[in-house]
Amino acid sequence: MAPKLPAFNGAAAHSSWICINYLPLISMPPLDLVILMGRDSEGTFDAVPERKQREGNGLETAIRKFKMAAYLWQAFTGEQMNRNNFGRRCFRLEEEWQPGSLSQRDAEIPSMRNEAKIHIVRTDKTVAELRDLDRAQQYQPATKKGELFSIAMDAVRDHFKPRPGQVRYVSVLLLDTHWDSQAGVVRGHAALGGGAGDIQLAVFGSHSLQSYPSNFEEVVSAFTDCTRTDTRFVANDCSESGSNWEAANIGIGAHLHETGHLFGCPHQESGVMLRDYVRLNRTFVSREPYSTRTKEPGQRLCLPSDECAWHRLDCLRFRYHPCFRLPSDPPANADDSVQVWAVDNGNVLVTAASGIAWIELFAQADDVCKSSIEYLDKFNLMAPLPRQILLTENELRSKLPSDKRKSKIKVEIFSGGQGKHTIDNFSDLVSKDARVKIQSAQFGNSQFGFRGGKLGFSQQEGSRPEEIILKSAVDPKNFMMAVKIYAGFAFDGIEFFYENNTSQLFGKRGGSSSEFALDTRRGEFIMGFYLRAGLWIDGIQIITNLGRKSEVYGNPHGGSG
Repeated sequence: MAPKLPAFNGAAAHSSWICINYLPLISMPPLDLVILMGRDSEGTFDAVPERKQREGNGLETAIRKFKMAAYLWQAFTGEQMNRNNFGRRCFRLEEEWQPGSLSQRDAEIPSMRNEAKIHIVRTDKTVAELRDLDRAQQYQPATKKGELFSIAMDAVRDHFKPRPGQVRYVSVLLLDTHWDSQAGVVRGHAALGGGAGDIQLAVFGSHSLQSYPSNFEEVVSAFTDCTRTDTRFVANDCSESGSNWEAANIGIGAHLHETGHLFGCPHQESGVMLRDYVRLNRTFVSREPYSTRTKEPGQRLCLPSDECAWHRLDCLRFRYHPCFRLPSDPPANADDSVQVWAVDNGNVLVTAASGIAWIELFAQADDVCKSSIEYLDKFNLMAPLPRQILLTENELRSKLPSDKRKSKIKVEIFSGGQGKHTIDNFSDLVSKDARVKIQSAQFGNSQFGFRGGKLGFSQQEGSRPEEIILKSAVDPKNFMMAVKIYAGFAFDGIEFFYENNTSQLFGKRGGSSSEFALDTRRGEFIMGFYLRAGLWIDGIQIITNLGRKSEVYGNPHGGSG
């Protein structure tokens, strides 16, 4: 709508209105932002004297800069999702009603608004303990490089106190990080991301924080500031932060990289999950200055093809991640499991109640995925995913580079419910050695079954390999009546009972026992199992042909499904 207005200086003038409707996605889990400090910390971060005098280096400044970095993560991620045809969906930040700080005008005209909340958390460690050289991740002789992550995990868990089954997504800024110019090491810094069930965590140091913008008006100037890094006071991280704008790239971008790990992203062959964030600035400016990293003039015109990006596989993970859901998405299926069966003719049948979204292929010695197959409808991304697919070895090998088509293939299958199943060696799954000869009492001839893949890593004391062929599979007239599960903190064993008063035990009798009766009058039988496994099998659920499911016996939250 553009009504014509009275002419101004002889030129016609028009006005336009844009109506924007914003719906807070409060039903989806947020990304929590935490500034972590030692118990005796003064709440300051590294900065050159000029910065300290101009904007300060205290806790309030750190909050504004960290908050602004998180909003840049959102803007970047939303744009990348849109370029991958998923719309501008993005994770949300936990917000609270507070004095505004996103604009310079907020200092002149104080206003209250909903903005990202920064949790201030103190650990039980002193600053000296956090800055212990033996805990510095970038110090080669250090023997405790992973301890800062563990310290942060303990402090965050104690602060949020998640309930059983609840997952918190937390990105942490380590405020007491300090550049030791004499030792040439950034102390109190760790760049790590991952999780442990109830807490998905990313941690990163504050050694580049001085270069971050504090508000929207400073974004362009922060990404074009050529001021050289003064290593008497601040770090030149990985020798890629020779100027302020490059330090902003490394700090904001590398922290986003660790937050990607928090959301389940592994390393990729390109993009944020490699080290492409050294070009993060190109998303927010049209031209970049001289680069001390490349020793060359910066990009004269920053086009979309020149920018840093989230890899397509990262965007697929985000599309089905609970933090990225939209109200318009179909209800999430509680069953996120993926089932895999070897069938005749060397094929593999894959099923998933929430649908199969994509698979990733790894040739032998590949550290990152270089080939994948998507099962999304490209013309309707909201269409249901296929619940059943058939994989053939020839099809999978054709997707690999020509020089690797004869190598071992690892396949990772992802469901629309964030479930995952890994086939470590596809050839072994469909090989003749995987076939089991079964003598059928009903038909008097031989049939063949297929061995399933190994679950868990057999780390529980007393673990031993076992195989079992159910009597009811060999002789359908031998009805299975009930199943008894033995489990405590983890799964111990399962016993199958038949109508002729015999039973078969898989595993051992231990822990407490629970019985699951089958409705034989309706012809009910076991179709499969849902398992949670990690170092050992944590829990097991029985699934029948009538769609009935038992509870998860054992630990329903242990391992992964």
